[in-house]
Amino acid sequence: MSAAPQRVSPGEYVPTADQRVVLHRVPWTHYEAQLALRGDVSSPRISYLDGSMELMSPSKDHERVKSYIGRLIEAFAVERSIDLSPSGSWTLKAAAKQAGVEPDECYLIGPDQTREPPDLAIEVVWTSGGIDKLEAYRRLSVKEVWFWKDGTLHVYVHDGDAYTRQEQSAVLPGLDLPLLCSLLERPTVTQAIKALRAALTP
Repeated sequence: MSAAPQRVSPGEYVPTADQRVVLHRVPWTHYEAQLALRGDVSSPRISYLDGSMELMSPSKDHERVKSYIGRLIEAFAVERSIDLSPSGSWTLKAAAKQAGVEPDECYLIGPDQTREPPDLAIEVVWTSGGIDKLEAYRRLSVKEVWFWKDGTLHVYVHDGDAYTRQEQSAVLPGLDLPLLCSLLERPTVTQAIKALRAALTP
């Protein structure tokens, strides 16, 4: 039975959903083959953990949020003279650890821009389900992971062999995360960046 059409009032905003498929009992070689078949295009994003492979095509709203977060991080880095380089959806993987993931955004922070893995990975959680990406990041030794969900950024900092939940970023100290989240509602990223810069001005 098909679902009834959604009724939308004039001018009402309706967020779009991501498209997600999770396959199980997938060998690592098949995951590698899927990455090769997809090539350099950005979608679907492919993640892998212990034989489960997730293919996710992000929605317009997903892409908007991750782009706003990224631009605001970069604006903060400029204002605070922090060396930072974005690496987008860098494919992070290790066959020995049976883990692979492609963040929405990721960054190397500091003067050394040649090392791996990134210092910060960001995930926008627009729809539920999928593999345990925090576990994948743990195995890949990413220093810090942010999950944006329902208007809030949840920060996980690598501590030994596990992540601990923190209120603030360790790799970008001084960044007001509640302020950043509030600026995601601005109509344009230009307005959001101007508001962030104004807040950072003594």
